[in-house]
Amino acid sequence: MPSAANVKEEPFLSAFRGNFTGVLSWEDLDAFWGVVRSNAASGWYLYALGETPPAARASAEQVNLFISEIDALLRKEHQEDYCGIVYADNKTDPALIKIFDPNNLGVQCGFSDNPPLPGWVLSLLPPVALYDRAHHPENRKRWWRKLWD
Repeated sequence: MPSAANVKEEPFLSAFRGNFTGVLSWEDLDAFWGVVRSNAASGWYLYALGETPPAARASAEQVNLFISEIDALLRKEHQEDYCGIVYADNKTDPALIKIFDPNNLGVQCGFSDNPPLPGWVLSLLPPVALYDRAHHPENRKRWWRKLWD
């Protein structure tokens, strides 16, 4: 039986637990979406927590649709003069992006032993299931599923 020290962690989980930088202003978010859109065909996985992780990469069209829809949702529901709920491992060449649900922020600033999980993840690595104890409202599930109908 291998020891815990010899067990290799999933690449997605290693990346997910890595360092991230927040996109603080709405103007910065516009610029960041431009970076992601310019790489929309790079093979992104689009994952909504509470749903089964995707097995297939999204098309560039799906990535662009998601960006348009999530941007509209964030601006409508996060009624602040700053963004601060989108985080990337690298803002100029992202491989993993966490987007927090404006209605499930919990304690994001500062330190927490159990920080909230994002509502959505864009990743160039195949995602694995992330579990949280948060209730995922039916309206969020309907929103996500409606994108792909």
